[in-house]
Amino acid sequence: MALLGTVTVSHYLAVGAVLFVTGALCMATKRNALGVLMGIELVLNGANLNFVAFGSELLRKDNLGLDGSLMALFVIVLAAGEAAVALAIALNFYNNHMSIDIDQADDLKG
Repeated sequence: MALLGTVTVSHYLAVGAVLFVTGALCMATKRNALGVLMGIELVLNGANLNFVAFGSELLRKDNLGLDGSLMALFVIVLAAGEAAVALAIALNFYNNHMSIDIDQADDLKG
């Protein structure tokens, strides 16, 4: 069985870019608050993949390879906190309006 080629950093960056663009399109086109939250998670996962790719030993052989993984860990912790707060806001908004349509959120202005 012949190998088709080696996986390089550019392959990881391409997948990260696809995740990022998909998340940005999801945030721009969805009218549902949960769809927008899923788009935000896709954007953060695309950024995580880029952090890990840039911190990998494929670029530099003399590093431990932990700097990209540590940045990705911080982004995952940020995403978990963001998801918890955003879901609490979405549940509160649903209890008040019986819908989570983003267009109805204009009455939240103080």
